[in-house]
Amino acid sequence: MIKIIEKSYIKVYNRYIRVIFLVWRIEMGFLSKLLGKEDKKIEELVINSYMKGKVVAITEVPDPVFSQKMMGDGFAIIPEEGKLLSPVSGEIIQVFPTKHAFGIKTGDVELLIHVGLETVAMKGEGFDVLVSAGDKVEVGQALLTYDLELVKEKAKDIITPCVVTNMDIVEDISVLKLNETVDFSQEVAKIKLK
Repeated sequence: MIKIIEKSYIKVYNRYIRVIFLVWRIEMGFLSKLLGKEDKKIEELVINSYMKGKVVAITEVPDPVFSQKMMGDGFAIIPEEGKLLSPVSGEIIQVFPTKHAFGIKTGDVELLIHVGLETVAMKGEGFDVLVSAGDKVEVGQALLTYDLELVKEKAKDIITPCVVTNMDIVEDISVLKLNETVDFSQEVAKIKLK
């Protein structure tokens, strides 16, 4: 009974995340046009490793929301330590209340990094967020430290996906270090924009 409730809660939560990001993207696009503000256009974006660990294909994430690319395309890292760095320079657009997920915007590209699977149920326990929504960040800047052992104990998985949530502007994502172990701030992927 408890597992059924937890899974139902997670499904509702995943839908909630998608709706929040969709509404945010619509509002930000409208405000940018209204205010005449345009971001610098980039043609290719390098994504650096946000964790130390093994890089895997997004299709290997044991959660259909990510593996079936419902949130967007990207890759994931199986972390070796409880530290999350920014993979790009940009702006923190969202820090989830449960401290386990971050939205980052760089140019027109919006990234979602989700630490672990079903970590929402931890309600922020073991997570120490180092940034807030609206903060400007640089590549390699620390965003979060967390208790990896606690996540191993309480969450479904420690795997940490990074996805582009606005794939409509992306032509291709090339993962350069697939199935390799990477250190912090190494080039992991390149995103070619339309």
